[in-house]
Amino acid sequence: MSSEHTNNKSTSTDRIPSTDSVSWWRPKLPVLATALALVCALACLQLWLKLSAMQEQLARQSADAGQLSMQANSSAKHAEELAQETAARVALLDARLSEVALQRTQLEELMQSLSRSRDENLVVDIESALSLAQQQAELTGSVQPMLAALQTAQKRLSKMPQPRLAPVLRALQHDIDRLQSASVTDIPGLLIRLDELVVLVETLPVINSLPTNNHAAQTADQKPAPSWPQIWQNKDWSALGQRVWLEVSSLIRVSRIEQPEAVLLSPEQSFFVRENVKLRLLNARLSLLSRQITSARNDLAMAERDLTQYFESTSRSGRTAQSLLKQVQSQLQQTSLPRLDGSLAALATAAAGR
Repeated sequence: MSSEHTNNKSTSTDRIPSTDSVSWWRPKLPVLATALALVCALACLQLWLKLSAMQEQLARQSADAGQLSMQANSSAKHAEELAQETAARVALLDARLSEVALQRTQLEELMQSLSRSRDENLVVDIESALSLAQQQAELTGSVQPMLAALQTAQKRLSKMPQPRLAPVLRALQHDIDRLQSASVTDIPGLLIRLDELVVLVETLPVINSLPTNNHAAQTADQKPAPSWPQIWQNKDWSALGQRVWLEVSSLIRVSRIEQPEAVLLSPEQSFFVRENVKLRLLNARLSLLSRQITSARNDLAMAERDLTQYFESTSRSGRTAQSLLKQVQSQLQQTSLPRLDGSLAALATAAAGR
């Protein structure tokens, strides 16, 4: 028991601080208190700054929230007005939709009626075009107007595959083949050749006209004959004989006369003969324009007779005139223009609906 009591006393004496340690902390207490106060002040300052920032942020957020609420109110009013306007437009669109539906029904009925009459209108249009082309062909003497009208009608009908228009297409193709194989007088080409003949007759030499100096043309490349003073001065008797022969040969003209009546023509009569040939050629031209092939052939025959009888046919222009006249006479054909009776009959049948 005494020993345990002694140990307790020693332990209690150990827990009580000594006077030396207490004396060491006393001088530092003011410094520690000041530092603690500064730390508290800094903490308070930081806390106050955070609170100020939070207040400002809250103020801004409240201002933004107010603006947003005002915008939301205006947007709600605008949406309400738009909803009302949209409802009015929907009602108007419903009314117009009903009108459009009614108009669509009427338009479908109109289109059906037009589609039923479209084929008939096309047939009538093609028929009138072919009739007009046939009249143009009769005026011009060419099958090109009819051929162009047939090809155009064939293209238009080929775009409309209608079974009842198939006979019309066959008739058009048959007439196209017939026109392409038809031999028709080339009236424009003949008119051009006749115009060339009329111009050429102006320069054709008449049989009794004086010929050109052929002897001078033959001796153009030779040495010219000496003059009379040179002959007498040089006493060149061979040159004298050559000069005498040249003078005598220029006074005598020997020619073969096959048309005596042409030689007896006077210059005035030669002028009228030339004009008569031109008039016959112009009459043949008018006969071709009026499709009188027989009359044109007669005029050309008489013009050929006058050319052979009164004009020089051995010259270059004479041979050209004879060649042109032969070409015109060989190309004259007594053929009538083909008609489009088959196509017109098929169109009439299609228009009648049979």
